[in-house]
Amino acid sequence: MSEQTRPLMLGDKFPEVELQTTHGKMKLPKVFEGKWFILFSHPGDFTPVCTTEFVGFQRRYEEFKKLNCELIGLSIDQVFAHIQWVSWIKEHLNTHIEFPIIADDGAFANVLGIIHPNKGKNTVRAVYFVDPTSTIRAILFYPQELGRNLDEFLRMLKAFQVGEENGAAMPANWPNNELIGNKVIVPPPTDVKAAEYKKQKYENYDWWFLYKDIGKE
Repeated sequence: MSEQTRPLMLGDKFPEVELQTTHGKMKLPKVFEGKWFILFSHPGDFTPVCTTEFVGFQRRYEEFKKLNCELIGLSIDQVFAHIQWVSWIKEHLNTHIEFPIIADDGAFANVLGIIHPNKGKNTVRAVYFVDPTSTIRAILFYPQELGRNLDEFLRMLKAFQVGEENGAAMPANWPNNELIGNKVIVPPPTDVKAAEYKKQKYENYDWWFLYKDIGKE
């Protein structure tokens, strides 16, 4: 596993690495080839905020899979701790965690840049969206004390896919945008002729703010 010379950025390929997980050794991103996947780190096993997140991820797992997306967790804990924690969640919270959890000694967390010294020695709550070509599409960091909004990750995933399918950008709060509802934003024209054409073809607020119904041209 090579160390990064700079932090991972949007558009980078996800680093190739073999890791120990609760589902055995896995090679990332190869194991999820052809699929989206979301890698999310948590500060530690047997902690309350992380437990609420894992239960939340599991209860939405089928929704993620319907969108051709897998989940994989990570923390600097031994695999034995992960296994025991997953067992505790099943016994006490009636939730069976089906997705794998990476057991890291800190080496991969350092490659990802998810140990922030000013927030302690554990990983922050990082999230990486990786598309079927193994390209990083989104990176989010949360502090240890703030649990994540898991429905937002489903929204983001749907937005990525709908945007790609329609060659469009996605407005704020899509599909419930305050200005255009569930419509999508048409890429702006790059010359005068295209500006005139597109303004006639699409709904708009002006030549640079064009939008359309999903699937309509």
